[in-house]
Amino acid sequence: MFINIVMVFLYTLVVVISLLLIGIVLIQPAKSGGMGAAFGGIGESVFGAKAGSHLTKATVIMTALFFVLALALAALIGRTPASRSKMSALMEKEQSAMAAPAQPAAKPQAEKAETPKPSGDKPVPAAPAK
Repeated sequence: MFINIVMVFLYTLVVVISLLLIGIVLIQPAKSGGMGAAFGGIGESVFGAKAGSHLTKATVIMTALFFVLALALAALIGRTPASRSKMSALMEKEQSAMAAPAQPAAKPQAEKAETPKPSGDKPVPAAPAK
């Protein structure tokens, strides 16, 4: 139960950090002006003269946090007992299917519809042609 709560919290952090990382990368000025130039062409003056170095540091920090959280989630998912039981059940099912000899499928017996028996000497009309 506790692991599930931690995993939900970590998933939420990963989503928030990835959205922040997208925003930081889009804000950073490129050699051609970046997104700041697209909104009026004022470029670097919106974020200050040293905005590039601060944004670069924020990008590095957010990227490192993203990777650490992704690794932590991978470790937690690998240690959950539910994932092991599902995987072992799947493997046992495959092994039993491979080990068991192929048995022919039982032929379903078609139910015979009772046809009305002709009464007397009258011939039975033929079925219409298709």
